Amino acid sequence: MSNPLKIAVLGFWHVHAGDYARQTEQHPGTDLVAVWDDDLELGQAGADRFGVPFTDDLDALLARDDLDGVVVTTATNVHRDIMVKAAAAGKHIFTEKLLAPTVAEAEEIIAAADDHGVKLIVSLPRLYHGYTQAIREVIAGGELGQLTYGRVRLSHDGAVPTDEGEGWLPQRFFEAKPAIGGALTDLGCHPVYLTQLFLGADPDQVGAIYRSVNGRGLEDNAVVTLGYPDQKVGVIEAGFTSRNPFTIELFGTQGSLTYTEAGNALHVTSSASGGEPRQVPVPEHGTDAFAQWVEHITTGTRADDNLARAVELTRLVVAANQAADEGRTIAYQAP
Repeated sequence: MSNPLKIAVLGFWHVHAGDYARQTEQHPGTDLVAVWDDDLELGQAGADRFGVPFTDDLDALLARDDLDGVVVTTATNVHRDIMVKAAAAGKHIFTEKLLAPTVAEAEEIIAAADDHGVKLIVSLPRLYHGYTQAIREVIAGGELGQLTYGRVRLSHDGAVPTDEGEGWLPQRFFEAKPAIGGALTDLGCHPVYLTQLFLGADPDQVGAIYRSVNGRGLEDNAVVTLGYPDQKVGVIEAGFTSRNPFTIELFGTQGSLTYTEAGNALHVTSSASGGEPRQVPVPEHGTDAFAQWVEHITTGTRADDNLARAVELTRLVVAANQAADEGRTIAYQAP
């Protein structure tokens, strides 16, 4: 194993490919050495941007003895094929979400990584942000009582037309086969895994409404509703058609919690503390997923929690897409 680890970026399909390439350059434990893409124009532009060699021969790249790991930022529909091949070659894998289009494929990727001793982690960044930790502590402390309702909204303006064109989000994000889905499947992943973290990954009903404000092929405006056996309700909102502050709202039998990224402000009101609202300090972000991946590689440990949450994220996104496609609330089978 190299020191620093030699890493290649596989695919510049995703808009975050450049961010992860930059992170690979900046982390003291990793070194960006190559870019691969089956889209020659995207791949060459990415390689030129970071001053590393480009190749369109994936097999030759994965056969390199001096390559330790890969960052996968290809189209979602080829994740399984790419990652199973990388695992078989003994290359550690950091990947953009979704892990795969289906639960079966996600589990196949994880099994391949385990079988070949490869360290795999999925980019679920908001799990490790400071507000997430603070909210978990409030829930655990019982100030809200029994949770009854939760709402998480995340949106950006990537599909809003500008004078220059259709918007900054590439049209490939609205192509059904490579993208798998639109706003919910991409940006909505963050509200999904946070809702699962706060309310639980075991709803028994899932409903969804998808709309395309700008008509680019897939939904750019989405709302998913979750019903739980203990009667609480979860609401997940995602969109490419407005830039609003990221917000989290949780309500319970004894109090309420609101978080907004505007001012990084977390407020809690609880009958247990007299019903007066108070601002809760938000700590610094924890270790991000990329740095955790490097640590798992160097220490030989497994990202158990991350991988379990990645599978449940996939399961719920698949269910939401089904509910939206069928135009009805569907029964949800948690594992």
